[in-house]
Amino acid sequence: MRSLGAQLPANIRLGTSSWSFPGWRGIVWDDDYSDTKLSRQGLSAYARHPVLRCVGIDRSFYKPMSIVEYQKYAQQVPDDFRFLVKAPSVVTDALVRGEKGEGLRANPCFLDARIATEQFVAPCLAGLGPKAGVLVFQVSPLPNELLRDVPGLIQRIEAFFAALPPLRSGPIAAAHGNPLPGPCYALEIRDGALLTPRLMRALGQMGVRYCIGLHARMPHVERQAAALAMLDEAGAGPLVVRWNLNSAHRYEQAKAKYAPFDRIVDPDPLTRDVLASLATHYALAGHPVYVIVNNKAEGSSPLSCGALAERIVELTRGG
Repeated sequence: MRSLGAQLPANIRLGTSSWSFPGWRGIVWDDDYSDTKLSRQGLSAYARHPVLRCVGIDRSFYKPMSIVEYQKYAQQVPDDFRFLVKAPSVVTDALVRGEKGEGLRANPCFLDARIATEQFVAPCLAGLGPKAGVLVFQVSPLPNELLRDVPGLIQRIEAFFAALPPLRSGPIAAAHGNPLPGPCYALEIRDGALLTPRLMRALGQMGVRYCIGLHARMPHVERQAAALAMLDEAGAGPLVVRWNLNSAHRYEQAKAKYAPFDRIVDPDPLTRDVLASLATHYALAGHPVYVIVNNKAEGSSPLSCGALAERIVELTRGG
């Protein structure tokens, strides 16, 4: 595995959506890791893995995190490690939801740039510093009344990103003359109706990346990649991918089937090949690549990352 990591292009960062899984013994952990040990030492052990160069922070989706919490994460990883951080649902979900996820009423904070800045962007950047790779705004499944006016919804999304603080580096800053790589904003959606040329043009003009989100609710990766190519007509930037879920399952079904996440249960070589080709294409063009894999994609996200890395190395060698 160490040899594989050394052969992987330096601008490709593969990682998992979290690191709190005792079942990864012999894959990521060299010993038994209890929940307590994972909480205290898991991230630093994860960051020593030669292939896993980034990781997702999902807990920020459920509750905003403080600067100190982000700082504690940053202190546990090397300088070239990066985080892909999800924005809180308080600004990315159009509905206020109950304990079982049911929509209760309209969320007055949906796409509120002031709240997003104060509760997410500012503490995330201050705490993680240059280790903040991607700030992902994953818009939860939308109610039908909003989807009936997709152009109006895209205007709201455009206004939201325009009101966020510009990043000192990354695609947004590059559009203003700063070419240094660094944190970027990305949008992930869960409604295929939003995947339109109008959305791609809007994101491209602002330097916001479209996050390819592989999920049962979304079109196949190839269609999303075609949409991303349209965005890149305005100027390419980092490739951001979240391989969330096997398309044949719902989240809870996959979780029950794949636990304890110590082996690949449902291999998906087609998706893997498409992602490896995309990653290789962007990396060879000089762009950063972030691919985050969930255990619910194939059964074990670190093993999926290893298989992706093998295919990418083959492709970079002309295989």
